[in-house]
Amino acid sequence: MKTAGILLVSFFLFGTATLKAQQKNPLKLNHIAVYVENLQKSTAFYKDVLQLPEIPEPFHDGLHTWFTLGSAGSLHLIQGAKKGVEREKNDHLCFSTGDIKAFIKNLENHQVTYFDWPGEEGKVTTRVDGVHQIYFQDPDGHWIEINDEQ
Repeated sequence: MKTAGILLVSFFLFGTATLKAQQKNPLKLNHIAVYVENLQKSTAFYKDVLQLPEIPEPFHDGLHTWFTLGSAGSLHLIQGAKKGVEREKNDHLCFSTGDIKAFIKNLENHQVTYFDWPGEEGKVTTRVDGVHQIYFQDPDGHWIEINDEQ
């Protein structure tokens, strides 16, 4: 029993020290990388449909496009994905907007089909907390959620 007590005290002290170190140097999101088949097509989609601002990328190799996500970091598109990869809706990117109706109008102007969570085309899900959300796919089939959570 004495050994178990020492282990618990050691674990507590180590865990507390680790937590304090994390609080001093918390992780923050730097970027999200999305692997795409056709960089030009995906760049146009994220620029025109999602209206993300493109930023300079350091590689200048024709295989990358970078977008700013503000204080959240950046989104990197990387050319070279295999064709025909199926994507699950649970594996998605999510962005919030202050005006989901205007965003839906933009999707319609770009002829992008959107769905509610169960998969009904052209419908909006209202979550139990009142947040509205829609889902659609980018040119490679990556799912994207847009909601109006503030």
